[in-house]
Amino acid sequence: IARGPAKGGVRYHQNVTLDEVKALAFWMTWKCAVVGIPYGGGKGGVCVNPQELSISEIERLSRRYFSEIQIIIGEGEDIPAPDVNTNAQIMAWYMDTYSMNVGHSVLGIVTGKPLEIGGSKGRTEATGRGVRVVAEEALKYKDMDPKESRVAVQGFGNVGSFAAKLISEEMGSKLVGISDVSGGLYNPDGFDIDDLMAYRDQNNGVIDGYPKGQKISNEDLLGLDVDILVPAALENAITEKNARNIRAKIIVEGANGPMTPDAEDIVLAKNTFVVPDFLANAGGVTVSYFEWVQGLQHYFWDVEDVRRALHKIMREAFGSVASTMNKYNIDMRTAAYVDSIEKVAHATKLRGIYP
Repeated sequence: IARGPAKGGVRYHQNVTLDEVKALAFWMTWKCAVVGIPYGGGKGGVCVNPQELSISEIERLSRRYFSEIQIIIGEGEDIPAPDVNTNAQIMAWYMDTYSMNVGHSVLGIVTGKPLEIGGSKGRTEATGRGVRVVAEEALKYKDMDPKESRVAVQGFGNVGSFAAKLISEEMGSKLVGISDVSGGLYNPDGFDIDDLMAYRDQNNGVIDGYPKGQKISNEDLLGLDVDILVPAALENAITEKNARNIRAKIIVEGANGPMTPDAEDIVLAKNTFVVPDFLANAGGVTVSYFEWVQGLQHYFWDVEDVRRALHKIMREAFGSVASTMNKYNIDMRTAAYVDSIEKVAHATKLRGIYP
């Protein structure tokens, strides 16, 4: 927390462990540092299966949890946010619990809140939009034309769907491959993303059966001959076993940890350009920072202001990491760690040790 308050999400999952939460908090330190927002890393977890609880039970659990951690959180100490199995409603309960305990509304105590009680416009799309920005920057870095580029996205949840939509509509790239839990689809002529999303929304949230694409597996999607591959689904989706089949020139990691270290060694040996997860998907925490700032000021931005500021931060972060990569002749993930660690170390040195 040398660079500012702790920042990170709270997850509800039956397999949450203390070691996992510690590791994720540490990882958030580097994610915040790489994009230059004034936070340290934080994380929270409750070992529970929320699928076994009623809405009322989840509310009571959430309010009790937040009351218990109140002594270590605050607008300037630690600002939680949604994560696995937590959402805007739970953030609303968190904010209300804290506010009732202190006797007045505290908008900056959590981020990811509903718009009606201090949330930020542009937050829902933020991670996917950040992926879109660094994808475009990666294409520019490799002297490739976005409008001539073919893209495949693994995962069609929040991050994957927004990344696919924005890469297709704003960059003009051709989305030829998409997949979700039900399998994948391939269309060499490119998908109409709005039509595909409308089908998903009317088909129990899955793309299976969509008539305007050839059915393929998730493994097939990873091996498509594309310019950009965006793994935006599960951790460790790209392994030593399937990495050899990847033909993409650029991989932009939308998910957290979608590629194992052995797999990355394989794709780097093929000169694949990899934009690491904690840079590529930092759009979410960046707009969380914007929400926090808006809450502190009680002044709220238009969505275009949010997008403009997000694009600026993501482009500058990519440029800084690329410069470090070239300076030391290292891969982009290592360069991102170097950038992040240097920022934290410099802040620590400036602050010194007290008492």
